[in-house]
Amino acid sequence: MDDQGADETAAVVERYTRFARDEAPGRSALYADWAAGVAADPMVAGILARIPATRRQPPLVFAITRMLGAPEEPFATWAAWVRVHADTVVGEASRRRLQTNEPQRCAALLPALAAIDGPIALLELGASGGLCLFPDRYSYRYTSRSGVIALDPAAGASPVVLTCDVTGDPPLRLPEIVWRAGIDLDPLDAADAGDRRFLTSLVWPGERGRSERIAAALDIVAAHPPLLIRGDASDPAVLRSAAALAPPHATLVVTTPGVLPHIPRAGRRRLVETVRALDAVWVTIDPPALHGWWAPALEPDAWGGFVLARDGEALAAVDPLGSFVEWRAWRTEGTDAAV
Repeated sequence: MDDQGADETAAVVERYTRFARDEAPGRSALYADWAAGVAADPMVAGILARIPATRRQPPLVFAITRMLGAPEEPFATWAAWVRVHADTVVGEASRRRLQTNEPQRCAALLPALAAIDGPIALLELGASGGLCLFPDRYSYRYTSRSGVIALDPAAGASPVVLTCDVTGDPPLRLPEIVWRAGIDLDPLDAADAGDRRFLTSLVWPGERGRSERIAAALDIVAAHPPLLIRGDASDPAVLRSAAALAPPHATLVVTTPGVLPHIPRAGRRRLVETVRALDAVWVTIDPPALHGWWAPALEPDAWGGFVLARDGEALAAVDPLGSFVEWRAWRTEGTDAAV
């Protein structure tokens, strides 16, 4: 092994050690076992070192091995499979990106969408397979201290039912969406068997209900395919061209649910500046310390989650995957900062 190969292998060992120690425990015992095993096995670490550094994140590599048929067994059995299928794993991982596409996020987005006058033309940046472009086609069960608020599409209960804990008094109603589109570096096709298998494989072992929810959402998207544009949303020309396709009679709503942290700072700035220059409403879910576009300014330590915002105005603290909404819009009225 040359010096470069040794350095790449050492980087794999360091990354998988950290994942096994800090990220997987409490969420997936199997992934914690696999990551610790990689860190202690020079041969397997060397195989993964052949994957480009931007494509070798443990959740991505583990998902790809499961998608390709790796057994969900302890490390020794999984590692034996990886050694036999090394070239296939490296090839598939080298062309894929980590693309968590969780429809549950719509439960966190809905309060912001509910207050926007329709009809809505919905444009999502970082859309992956487009599962968050269909908030009007899902059912919701918001649980508060006073009971359960149930929302269903006009046609009846959806096969995708999103449950969410809510505090405060957010507006809750299904939006009227007449056009939907997304931009992604590598958009996925909800009707393609390989892409479907990839998205469901990204669910960590032990996360009950997520695979079934994603599969049901994929069925909805496949039946009503949105416009998915392959491109870099941080390129102003790409974003402006996509926005220009929206019907003029609808309110253009651009969403960035959890995507901004994955864009380098310069690109993130270009993207947000372009969005804010459009004749559009911007709805985002971001970590509170990610950027300075909040109006009024935020105190990051006062937020117990990500921030749901509309045009930079903080509305709620939310789980980035949509399990809770803590409505805070009322707290900012007449004050200089959200608390």
